[in-house]
Amino acid sequence: MQFTRFLRNRSVTSSEMSRHAGGLTGQRVAGRDVVAIQDTSELVLGGRRAGKAGYGIVGKGGATRGLLLHPVLAVEAGSGALLGLVSMQVWNRGADKLAGRRQRPTSAKESRRWIEGVQQAGEVLALARTITAVSDRESDFYELFAARPANVELIVRACQNRRIEAAPVDSADGLLFGFIDGQPEQGRFTTTIPAAPGRAERHTELAVRFAPVVLRRPLNGADPGLPKTVTLTLVDVRETSTPAEGKPVHWRLLTTHSVTELGQARRIIDLYRQRWTIEEFFRTLKTAGFDIEAADIGEPPAMINLVAAATIAAVTIKQLVQARDGNTNQLLGDAFEPHDRPVLEAVSAKLEGKTERQRNPHAEGSLAFAAWVIARLGGWTGYYGKPGPKVMRIGLAQFRAIKYGTTLSLQDV
Repeated sequence: MQFTRFLRNRSVTSSEMSRHAGGLTGQRVAGRDVVAIQDTSELVLGGRRAGKAGYGIVGKGGATRGLLLHPVLAVEAGSGALLGLVSMQVWNRGADKLAGRRQRPTSAKESRRWIEGVQQAGEVLALARTITAVSDRESDFYELFAARPANVELIVRACQNRRIEAAPVDSADGLLFGFIDGQPEQGRFTTTIPAAPGRAERHTELAVRFAPVVLRRPLNGADPGLPKTVTLTLVDVRETSTPAEGKPVHWRLLTTHSVTELGQARRIIDLYRQRWTIEEFFRTLKTAGFDIEAADIGEPPAMINLVAAATIAAVTIKQLVQARDGNTNQLLGDAFEPHDRPVLEAVSAKLEGKTERQRNPHAEGSLAFAAWVIARLGGWTGYYGKPGPKVMRIGLAQFRAIKYGTTLSLQDV
């Protein structure tokens, strides 16, 4: 009851929670090369039942609509370590009929979330050495490239076969995809495609093409006040053989980064591949850790606040899962407050046993040290398998209860 009252409090808003979390992340990124990854996920709430009051809207064909969550996550470019939440937008689609997409300005479209996400990354991550915003095909629209902040580079997977300015070697139809298809390969490299639902891990070879391109402002729907052209680089990467499972990789990546040789193209590809972090994050929030879609609160504002609070918590859980093997080399401050350290060290000492497998193998002050403690509190014995999101969620709740207990005095009891 106390928690639901908190969620229903009119002074509690998802925007304020986002601002606070972003402020903490902004301090952690100082001097680092950061990738700001953004994406949108729909949350069908109330145990996936249709027609929830206020926020479950029945759409075409009887499909339900729930809340939409659009987070921006900060990831370290080199290690892939999750540094924190940059910002988030949570909203409920209304039932009102809207004007056609081309009749509405970008400010009146849901697509503005991509522009706002990039702008928020530029503001929140201002102390970072470099910022690269990465997003998938849904974000491929002209205004995003035209409106980006000066301190943010972009990598966007192309979706639109756009008109381009004439080039020395041009396609017959003057369109983006035909142009890059006509370019010679500029190199190949081998890599590992990680496992995913319905797809086993595989080792494969990728062929790379890249070239500068000048995009022309769309004839329909674009603000006439936007620049007539935008200069970018297109990096095309495609798998050279057909895999036994799933479709072969083929990405066309539009970027504001300069790419003049294969090593730079490979870096663009590696940065884009870090987008998978946000897919794993959504899985943590929806099924692997929190099962947020099973939540059932009748008032949409309270439900929005719950999603926002769970989003912040899921970031910490994802950080702990990432750090459990010590591969990210993160310090405790990337996920915990300074006064958490003595509590974690005291709990670790209590949990350690006599055998090597029962001792915390990580250095004090590291996030891996904390991940071991949280996993043990969540029921992991140290012997079987690796602790996942559910174990970390349970353990983190246990740790916070212990931490709260350290603040109590005899008078409080």
